[in-house]
Amino acid sequence: METVNILFVGDIVGKPGMQIIQSWLPSLIQKYKADVVIANGENVNEGKGILRKEGEILFNLGVNVITGGNHIWDKHLSQEYFKSEEKVLRPLNYPKGTNGNGHYIYQHKKCKVAVVNLQGRTFMAPIDCPFRSMDWIVNKIKSETKIILLDFHAEATAEKMAMAFYLDGKISALVGTHTHIQTADERIFPSGMGYITDVGMTGPYDSVIGMKKIPAINRFLYQTPQKYETAENDAKICAVFLKIDVDTAKTVEIERIVFPEFNKKNGIENK
Repeated sequence: METVNILFVGDIVGKPGMQIIQSWLPSLIQKYKADVVIANGENVNEGKGILRKEGEILFNLGVNVITGGNHIWDKHLSQEYFKSEEKVLRPLNYPKGTNGNGHYIYQHKKCKVAVVNLQGRTFMAPIDCPFRSMDWIVNKIKSETKIILLDFHAEATAEKMAMAFYLDGKISALVGTHTHIQTADERIFPSGMGYITDVGMTGPYDSVIGMKKIPAINRFLYQTPQKYETAENDAKICAVFLKIDVDTAKTVEIERIVFPEFNKKNGIENK
């Protein structure tokens, strides 16, 4: 059985996320013998958005495709980057005419791997239907490749789960992003689709999902806007590894990754 090994890195947040990726991604690629590397980069520029400089760093490190989400628009220069770099994705289900691509087909020597980016609608912007958008893209690319990985950038776990049952048997894997909290529900669905509700955040964990704690707390205490500042400490990589059968396009192995691991007793990383 020939397989393609895919490493997906969860939402990279700001300078701490970029620094730990620069330090450790090459080693993870080597450890997992990754053939294809995908990273969610919607938060790489000061916690919100992506610019060319971060994209080029990630590509030079071995990332093959960068996915996005709702915050990928937070830097207006990002849209110029989307126009010139087809491997940096924005969610497919934004209205027709929006700058950028919602999918990319990566050619590896073993096979072609299609990467699709979608955004949920529950508690998020009321954009086009992600379910119908996925039907359209699967029909469009299924003659070119059967191996399809979806980054579903969504808030609600129920929406992610519904999408998973909807797509099992149609795609190879669905990985959730956006919440910055890794879920412990990685599995292979009955028809061979790999799944995890959220891959988690690659960035500073001494924080509130990447944001400095005091302004984050004050948002809830006072119900007023606070300055967004990326936190700095206790950076970790959250990712997921998938092994996919080239012939059947089914996931045969899935593993979630946290590096360095959490110390369960006091929350400080193990050394």
